[in-house]
Amino acid sequence: MKSLGIYIHVPFCGRKCAYCDFYSLPYRKDTAGDYVQAVMRNIRHYSDRGYITDTVYFGGGTPSLLTAEEVSLILREIKENFLLADDAEITLEANPNTLSPDRLSGFFSAGINRLSVGVQSMNDSELHFLGRTHSARRAEKAVLDAYAAGFRNISCDLMTALPGQTAESLRYSIERFAELPVTHISSYLLKVEEGTPFDCDDVKALLPDDDEAASLYLDTVRLLGEKGFMQYEISNFSHPGYESRHNCRYWKCLDYIGIGPSAHSCYKGKRFAVPRDAAAFVGSDVQPVTVTDESPCGFEEFAMLRLRLTEGLDLDLFPEQKSRIAKKIPALEKAGYVLFDGKNLSLTPEGMLVSNAVISSIIF
Repeated sequence: MKSLGIYIHVPFCGRKCAYCDFYSLPYRKDTAGDYVQAVMRNIRHYSDRGYITDTVYFGGGTPSLLTAEEVSLILREIKENFLLADDAEITLEANPNTLSPDRLSGFFSAGINRLSVGVQSMNDSELHFLGRTHSARRAEKAVLDAYAAGFRNISCDLMTALPGQTAESLRYSIERFAELPVTHISSYLLKVEEGTPFDCDDVKALLPDDDEAASLYLDTVRLLGEKGFMQYEISNFSHPGYESRHNCRYWKCLDYIGIGPSAHSCYKGKRFAVPRDAAAFVGSDVQPVTVTDESPCGFEEFAMLRLRLTEGLDLDLFPEQKSRIAKKIPALEKAGYVLFDGKNLSLTPEGMLVSNAVISSIIF
């Protein structure tokens, strides 16, 4: 049977971060209850026992603002309408400030078995700049409490290219992560998104230049590798066997259904998206969607996504493209951007730094 992933977008936040452009709105208990009912209606609408559902991902927003009971209701609805694999990876994104021992125990009992904690840094000064309301000590306690509650698959976010960040302060964050029971790190360069509060000259003037940001990225790859977190995707690192199975669906062009405003799907040969409108989502029997691609996962898209992964692209799968691409490889190898063994093509960390340009030069 084909496999399937389910993504649930939970758009609530206690306070929106100034650098974030994801769709979110303030948390209210009554609104969240109505929202959960809408999610459950849509799960019933997409009901399909012709796939094995092996990943479920609660993303946001701040999904950990939901109660354990609300998460349990959603998971129960999924189990009743889809074939959920016994070893399914079920992830919940969480803000450290929402993670009390009781809430963590509740989430674990509800069926969550992977926790993704939005830490961003283990330096309080960097957290202050980002507008995060937790401290490094609070984040550390959240991770330790999660482990005590039974979680053995814990991911933390790490943000780099922050004002004043140095190789030493970056090493400090990574060393503190490595001392915790963390199995996965998602590391992102701070990017100023258009229309966010950070999209202003005062903030941009504080950011490191491209060369400094590149150096911090390469330091991140090296330092995480030294601590046993091996890079498997441009921004993702893990201990062996703890790669995010759900996110790998996106990069491998595997089927997934997205539920909630701003959620995207790749399902039964089409890509479609839900408008960024929570009221419309809650007020509709079935979420409104717009088809964004009638025939996704052709060669160009497949290659572009696979080259984000360190395992790279098997050119033998595309014999009609291989000879054309092979002519471009020597120059990219000489520049230190790619590795090629005659069959498999992958980007080096240096190549991942300029991945958009390198991948475009390979594909087009």
